[in-house]
Amino acid sequence: MHCPFCRHPDSRVVDSRTADDGGSIRRRRQCPNCQRRFSTLETSSLQVVKRSGVVEPFSRDKVVGGLRKASQGRPVSDDDLARLAQQVEETIRASGSSQVEAHDVGTAILDPLRALDEVAYLRYASVYSAYDSLEDFETAIAGLRADRARRESEAGSEEGAGSDAEASPGAGPDDDGSADRVEASSASDA
Repeated sequence: MHCPFCRHPDSRVVDSRTADDGGSIRRRRQCPNCQRRFSTLETSSLQVVKRSGVVEPFSRDKVVGGLRKASQGRPVSDDDLARLAQQVEETIRASGSSQVEAHDVGTAILDPLRALDEVAYLRYASVYSAYDSLEDFETAIAGLRADRARRESEAGSEEGAGSDAEASPGAGPDDDGSADRVEASSASDA
């Protein structure tokens, strides 16, 4: 690291601390030539490769913006969206790659959004997965109903009580397995 004062090509690290919720490291450095001190902020770079081939830095704000559009009019707070965007970023960084496809970012959004708000999930998935027919929505809704019935059944068995999941129309997947279409697209991240 060059000294910003005398341009000496070397410096010594005096102190290191994590900053920005552990997303970066603040280092206090000292120049061996002029003895002056300065600080640096080191962050790991995460690049997103878009469909067009353009590479740009990952932006949590862009994730929040897309989530905000999908959850407009829904009982979802800005704090919920910020936490979800942070969770998505952590998931992507956990892959260990410095470059990810935009598709992988979208896939990482689907499951946490589904848990947060099913209507917002359907809105986001309809654009992200390019639903082009009513059947695509019906398949996604059938998948959501099946998941809800499974969760209610599991919760009911834990409490020792029965579940109303069987009374829910369309609770199970179609015989041809088409209800798994949305689940398969979001499971590819796992």
